[in-house]
Amino acid sequence: MALTVTLWGLSWIAMKSLVDYIGPFDLVMSRYAIAFLVLFAVLLLTRQPLACPRPYGLNVWIAIFQTSGFQCLCQLALVTGGAGKVATLAYTMPFWAALFAWLILGDRPTRWHTLGFLLAGVGLVGIVAPWQGLGSFTGSLLALAGGVSWGLGMVLAKKMFQRHRPNVLTLTCWQMLLGAAVTFPLTLLFPQRPVVWAPELFWGVAYMAVIASALGWWLWMSVVRRVSAMVAGMSSLGVPVLTVVLAWLLLGERPTWLELVGIGFIMCGLLVVNLAPALGRGVRPHAASDPKSRRG
Repeated sequence: MALTVTLWGLSWIAMKSLVDYIGPFDLVMSRYAIAFLVLFAVLLLTRQPLACPRPYGLNVWIAIFQTSGFQCLCQLALVTGGAGKVATLAYTMPFWAALFAWLILGDRPTRWHTLGFLLAGVGLVGIVAPWQGLGSFTGSLLALAGGVSWGLGMVLAKKMFQRHRPNVLTLTCWQMLLGAAVTFPLTLLFPQRPVVWAPELFWGVAYMAVIASALGWWLWMSVVRRVSAMVAGMSSLGVPVLTVVLAWLLLGERPTWLELVGIGFIMCGLLVVNLAPALGRGVRPHAASDPKSRRG
């Protein structure tokens, strides 16, 4: 998860820097298409299963909400919003994921989970500072919708692992192909800016495709398979924290003291949620992620 946070934190900076070189849907489709080719080659070399995991319908819904929907909405938001602000709004995902996990998987949050959510929620409010305005209303709304979409898609992925136990690398590979396929019609329906062929475009797309998509999504799916949806979602909050810091260092988006305090609250919330099994008496670690351990 720590490696995933680092790779995705850098990806927000890369996505923001590519806004002037390629349209948002073109970027999403191209990064996923390249990532599919990379992962398919890995499957061939390692002789792992190549067939698309079943059920196909659930696989497609994961691609629509998590793989494609989340990225398309956030890429559109970056056109008018700052990288740090957009990433923070998109990473309201853990709160939506907790709600969907309760409704779909029956994973009821414990009191320690609730405390962690509250601390992280206070931290997010401090970073977003809605009383100071949200910048572009459209950009903020798109980023928030991206968080909702990812939260639902992540819970559907958790359901896939719990009930059907697919090979992680195979599932990720097909998610990249499905993500590209779902995004392709959008590149035709919505006008895209002309592609500016430059070294920055080449290196940016290479990072987004190979590192952030092929490697990053495989790591993320591995995390989702191993821990509960709530813990996976909360752990991802490390990404906006890192993005705010990187946006300050690389893009000149200087954080306010409220944002720094918010980062502290988020880190406290992450600590509480990840230590919840040890803090809660009678709650075994990873119980929420193991369907055989639940009763009632």
